[in-house]
Amino acid sequence: MNKLFYLLVIFLFLSSCSLDTKSGLWTKTEELDSENKNLEVKIFEENEIYERELNIDLKIKLRNNFKKNSFINNLSNNNGVVNFDGSIDKIKKFKFSKIDQFDNYQPELLITKNNNLIFFDDKGTVLNFSSDNELIWKNNYYSKREKKLKPILYFAANEKTLVVADSISKYYAININDGKLNWINNNIAPFNSQIKIFKDKFFVVDFENILRCFSIKNGKEIWNFKTEKSFIKSQQKLSLIINNNRVIFTNTLGDISSLDIETGNLIWQTPTQSSDIYENYFSLKNSDLISENNTIYFSNNQNEFFAIDQRNGVIKWKQNLNSNLRPTYADNLVFTITLEGYFVAIDSRNGNIVRMTNIINKIKKYKKENIKPIGFIVSQDKVYLSLSNGRLIIIETLTGKPIDIKKIDNEKISRPYVLNNDMYIIKDNAILKLN
Repeated sequence: MNKLFYLLVIFLFLSSCSLDTKSGLWTKTEELDSENKNLEVKIFEENEIYERELNIDLKIKLRNNFKKNSFINNLSNNNGVVNFDGSIDKIKKFKFSKIDQFDNYQPELLITKNNNLIFFDDKGTVLNFSSDNELIWKNNYYSKREKKLKPILYFAANEKTLVVADSISKYYAININDGKLNWINNNIAPFNSQIKIFKDKFFVVDFENILRCFSIKNGKEIWNFKTEKSFIKSQQKLSLIINNNRVIFTNTLGDISSLDIETGNLIWQTPTQSSDIYENYFSLKNSDLISENNTIYFSNNQNEFFAIDQRNGVIKWKQNLNSNLRPTYADNLVFTITLEGYFVAIDSRNGNIVRMTNIINKIKKYKKENIKPIGFIVSQDKVYLSLSNGRLIIIETLTGKPIDIKKIDNEKISRPYVLNNDMYIIKDNAILKLN
């Protein structure tokens, strides 16, 4: 009864606030912002979602400044553009035990500076393969009980050490050459983010929205930074980047925070979600962060694509695009693919859409299917997009039109990775090597 009374009081209070602009809870600025929100023209209106294309005849020719493997942002593999123009034929298969929860998260393949491939199986076994399909080592540091929990592992590596953090609160370091354990520790909460390494430290975010800085040498915590704690434990993997002696990361509430990498002191924090975030909280998903020319680019599945000044956290521009796929930067353009299947090129300097073409809708047999894009990479001439039905679409960069489609598997596959003229794609029980 008391609960009902309190709920009634809260409802009446909120109702009066939302209707009475003289209450003092709204400023004039907020009133204008509220009015403007209703006047915003969104690119994806429900009734136009498969009809709106822009500048579809515009040709985009990229320059020849592509890196061989494009390792940037502290081993965020293939975050940028790559040189690749293969036939997408299957060559080899790196097998491991089947991952049951493959559909529930986006698996990541770690490609080391030595051109080795590191992944994990459903029981938490870490596998290290050479690019020639030779098993260098595999090790598992979990008990029988822990193996049954099917831990999800997150990786980062330097020349000597592989750092692992997982979904059951463990974190540890492995000698990358022989797979032997250096040390292992427990955190108070499971981890839920990418890992980034800087000199003798590594950084990772846990389920409590706390960024933790650990020593690579012994795993001891050096400092931590607490952001606003959320009451819902999102399964979304959070993103980090390191640039100019700062560590920049997202939390589950959509906040972007920039910290001094040595002290953990806050430099700036920018919220990117409106007050109605809690209405969409269960479904909010941000893309990975990328950084170029002192600007951070990322998007979410709430029709928001951001460009944020890395120096001060100011939002430079925002575009109405619905995507949680990692964007790519090339030649003053930012590329993304929306969850509705639009391939979009954006002018990075002002946020204007240069070209937008509907990829999935141009493939007739997929028009009525619930097909979702998983991830993509951009090469000079082509874009390679993996789909939730196990297909890989090849898109011509020049025109933005699909030119071929390859069947990789019958079910979900990962985004593609490129190493030395080969492409790698993860499925639920193997890594496929394509050429």
